[in-house]
Amino acid sequence: MKASKRVQPGDPSVRKLSDFLCFTIYSANLALNKAYKPILEELGLTYPQYIAIIALWEEDDQTISGLAEKLFLESNTVTPLLQKLEAMGYVRRRRDAKDERQVRVGLTEAGHRLRQSAIGKSVIEQTKLAPDEVPRVQHDIAQIRDNLLNAAKGINKAA
Repeated sequence: MKASKRVQPGDPSVRKLSDFLCFTIYSANLALNKAYKPILEELGLTYPQYIAIIALWEEDDQTISGLAEKLFLESNTVTPLLQKLEAMGYVRRRRDAKDERQVRVGLTEAGHRLRQSAIGKSVIEQTKLAPDEVPRVQHDIAQIRDNLLNAAKGINKAA
């Protein structure tokens, strides 16, 4: 077996960490979470709780499974998150009257009032993106996400 050649520091044939798209997206996500942290800590929210509330601002009174799908999470991950939000007084859960197997979740008045706090506006400003650039960047990132999810579905079907 032939020994592999050791790569020397600065070797131009070796891709740097910063050249990997996955690392760029990962590190940008870490930076976003860091920017949101003090804002959300003040409200006693985690980032997953915050995005659940945003999804409920968009469509109140939805099933837990539907909410989980929107958040790209499993229902069993969303349930404890919602239990904590319910204990904080931001959401209410109830069995669906038409289908007892389904649990529906909706915002309380306190949950609706969070919208007025303009959470995240300062974070968008911190990106230094022009207002007209934000939708384009969001679209591009969402396109990457969707392409990867569709590719993974294709792989799962082939398996």
